[in-house]
Amino acid sequence: MENFNELAAFALVARERSFTRAAAKMGISQSALSQTIRNLESRLEVRLLTRTTRSVSPTEEGEFLLTNLAPKLDDIVNVLNSLRGMRQSPAGMVRISAASHPAVSVIEPGLRNVLRENPDIKVEIAVNDALEDIVAERFDAGVRLGEQVAKDMIALRISPDIRMVVVASPEYFSRHPIPESPHQLTHHNCINLRLETYGGLYPWEFAKAGNELKVKVDGQLIFNNLELRLNAVRAGGGISCFPEDTVIDDIREGRLIQVLDDWCPTLPGYHLYYPNRQHHSPAFLLVLNALRYTSM
Repeated sequence: MENFNELAAFALVARERSFTRAAAKMGISQSALSQTIRNLESRLEVRLLTRTTRSVSPTEEGEFLLTNLAPKLDDIVNVLNSLRGMRQSPAGMVRISAASHPAVSVIEPGLRNVLRENPDIKVEIAVNDALEDIVAERFDAGVRLGEQVAKDMIALRISPDIRMVVVASPEYFSRHPIPESPHQLTHHNCINLRLETYGGLYPWEFAKAGNELKVKVDGQLIFNNLELRLNAVRAGGGISCFPEDTVIDDIREGRLIQVLDDWCPTLPGYHLYYPNRQHHSPAFLLVLNALRYTSM
């Protein structure tokens, strides 16, 4: 019989396009993983992967094997997860892809109790601001704002609506005039956010009296991380926009000054989304219920 561990290892390397990432996910050394793939290729008498110093990619035969093998491996994993679900206590891994803000403000706090009460459940939260293909990347679920959830996914609201605010430090406004309209931001040193999904800098969104406005701002600093942007704003490096809950204490205590309040929009809350698959594991269902948002 075939060695299914070798087949699973090949599928992971082919999907990741990297021995390094695949070995890390499997918890084994790169040398051990390379030997596993060599054993498989030797037994099948065909080269499955093309290796260079910078990349790994499937050969034509490797693509054929991956295309036909991957769905069957997924079926095996689903069957095993269903079997584990027959245990009295839920167990297993749940993988979630999310941006940094919902990961910190919603997901991790929302799962504390369920993880404390169910020690056999493991949750991996992969922080990535890009809108990943959760099916291709083998995540159980992803988190996006409601307006960004694909139509072919099941979506579960996990947060209230998110209000965005524009802030800068008192020190910054001692050197620059306070903007009275979004258009005046073009004269300010704005700290930008780069999102891979948008292919560039994230446009700042505003709304007032039913009128929506997007402003492309400029400045000396660009980050793809919320915490770094916030540190720079606190230090007087410029003006930027954030989810209100991340800066509310700074505003109340005078460390930051909020501007353009009547222009700041409220966005649909975060939703956890996942494919319409049957036989979800009890662990996954517990995570869903723990994160489900109910308005008070």
